[in-house]
Amino acid sequence: MNTADTSSPNFLHHAGATSAVPATNLRIAVVGAGPVGLALGLMAARQLPRADISVFDARPADKDVSGDPRVLALSLGSVQMLQQLRAWSANTAQPIQEVVVSQAPPGTLPFPVGGEPRVRISAQEEAVPMLGAVQSYGAVVAPLQRAWFEQAALEPARLHTRFGTPVTSFKPVNGGVEVDAGIVESFDLAVVAEGGVFAEQARKTIARDYGQTAWIGTVTLEGARPGLAVERFTRQGPAALLPLPPSADGAQRAALVWCVDSRDDPVKDLTDAQRLHVLSSIFPPEIGRLVAVTPMKAFALGLNAERTLARDRTVRIGNAAQTLHPVAGQGLNLGLRDAYALVHALKRSESIEAALRRVEFQRAPDRWSTIAVTDFLARTFTWQLPGLPTARALGLAALQAVPPLKSFLARQMMFGRR
Repeated sequence: MNTADTSSPNFLHHAGATSAVPATNLRIAVVGAGPVGLALGLMAARQLPRADISVFDARPADKDVSGDPRVLALSLGSVQMLQQLRAWSANTAQPIQEVVVSQAPPGTLPFPVGGEPRVRISAQEEAVPMLGAVQSYGAVVAPLQRAWFEQAALEPARLHTRFGTPVTSFKPVNGGVEVDAGIVESFDLAVVAEGGVFAEQARKTIARDYGQTAWIGTVTLEGARPGLAVERFTRQGPAALLPLPPSADGAQRAALVWCVDSRDDPVKDLTDAQRLHVLSSIFPPEIGRLVAVTPMKAFALGLNAERTLARDRTVRIGNAAQTLHPVAGQGLNLGLRDAYALVHALKRSESIEAALRRVEFQRAPDRWSTIAVTDFLARTFTWQLPGLPTARALGLAALQAVPPLKSFLARQMMFGRR
């Protein structure tokens, strides 16, 4: 992701209008004040300095979001974006210095040299300060929200905080869109950034229930390498450990995402002690020793995506545009890249329609390659094909053996497909 260009446009225009309209008259509604919506609102406020921007969210403005413990995996490009927005809290983040992807037996091969096939990507090899970072949802949203409030306080005439105001519908009208938030208002553009989880979403144009459940929790470790993230392919599905900052007493911790078959769920009836025993048998030795696991929550997994980001003057970004399987950890990062592309398209285009066409064109390679890869990986765990685990292990070994290909994958995970 290229975040260096911060120049501002001279004018934006209404497509379909008989004359050019200065950006002073561009009214944008941002619906959803999660990480993607707030990031877009901040970028638009700073890079479209004459646009009128309203940020809507159902939660009240005085609600403390900082304690939300849900864990987010941020790519290096996302970290750089938050730094540029002056909304990055380094002291609450755990940098990822190394990622190891491997496959649990059966399916490993008796390689005489190097042992079990795996892909190992490190920040040192890629000459970057980190591959990404892990942070709680609250630790991401709270600085973004604070930065938005500060920006809105500086420019109250054009930046409006509409928290505690749920939006119920959108209606396209000539040259704009009507947003119903109790009172119907007209905007030139509505950006929907409210996502939610797969199980609670209305089905979009492309929808697939994977029949898988993600069990989410936190584990305590001993002897783990700081900054190590691990993904392990099992017969049931992928299991991942994402490094977390140490607890208050200094204990090493990691966020757990454990994906299994919903129809034959091997996790739900286990006690915490039994889950800890199974997890200890799944993950490779380099994670250290698993000593505790918290009670876990379960989420249904599926793909739910729009074919296009824009319809009329309404744009969907982030989880509102595509909800993905967590196998590659790219959902939030894809949404932040959506936000970046939209703001820059509005800044550089001669009309709103031209900007939306530009966004569709620019985002297509990154969106569809990410959707395709995560969808393919998620579905392979439901295929009962002889030799599939072995084929996956061979693929990991081949990827590790070709450094340029591995580096290409690492760069795509850090910055997306450009």
